Amino acid sequence: MKVFTFQIALLPAVFTHTSFYGRFRHFLDIIDPRTLFVTERRLREAVQLLEDYKHGTLRPGVTNEQLWSAQKIKQAILHPDTNEKIFMPFRMSGYIPFGTPIVVGLLLPNQTLASTVFWQWLNQSHNACVNYANRNATKPSPASKFIQGYLGAVISAVSIAVGLNVLVQKANKFTPATRLLVQRFVPFPAVASANICNVVLMRYGELEEGIDVLDGDGNLVGSSKIAARHALLETALTRVVLPMPILVLPPIVMSMLEKTALLQARPRLLLPVQSLVCLAAFGLALPLAISLFPQMSEIETSQLEPEIARATSSRTVVYNKGL
Repeated sequence: MKVFTFQIALLPAVFTHTSFYGRFRHFLDIIDPRTLFVTERRLREAVQLLEDYKHGTLRPGVTNEQLWSAQKIKQAILHPDTNEKIFMPFRMSGYIPFGTPIVVGLLLPNQTLASTVFWQWLNQSHNACVNYANRNATKPSPASKFIQGYLGAVISAVSIAVGLNVLVQKANKFTPATRLLVQRFVPFPAVASANICNVVLMRYGELEEGIDVLDGDGNLVGSSKIAARHALLETALTRVVLPMPILVLPPIVMSMLEKTALLQARPRLLLPVQSLVCLAAFGLALPLAISLFPQMSEIETSQLEPEIARATSSRTVVYNKGL
């Protein structure tokens, strides 16, 4: 029987995953951008240290802090299902550094049709790759699924954003200042709607084939389509929550800061200040959103297919929800 090596029982958890606060502290580690600069040699050392711990061959003198540091590196860089490296811009630790410039672009005032299309396309292209790279990978996913999901997400985002912009521009009742403020909020419903399409379309293969569920010892119990639905629903909810602080707070903050004497006297500072505001909002939103649910989610076997319940004596099984 196949045994998966995801870190469900290798080390005592630094933070409990049963509480939101514990998951929040855990994911602050996972999204730490410093892990982007970990060398190949350091990664190999971290993986070997965890293997030695697992097999009881750990050399004397290794501390818990060293083990936790090694686990942080492995979880930030390697996919839990495949143990393969995730491409740097699509890791959760790369989401903020690589995603913040896109957010700044989405929130630029006085967007033209071309710029709206461009930034929505770039945003959903990045999201599609992040969703694919952090999916449940217990089943192979053909390139055609990636292309279908990518096209669906981009077309939905651009269509919604352009449609909302056209409606705002035709709203003659708005004053120019109000219209500008409303335009700044347009990216949120566009991105939130597209994010749902993105997750579902990028990971639709999981709904068709199911995802692997494991018992408490990490042994494969079976493949469940019901667990796949739970995984996609939870991930989609995180993608709706994620853009809320990112796309709602900066317009509010910037509308106040633009009235200050400093920015009115130095308009060239507007873009750098907006970039810092977006970076702060992104840094808050990402760990909050992905902490809503555990990555290794638990579900009772009675809620799954009958063949899953018959295949194990465990009352519950776990599955990789993805990030």
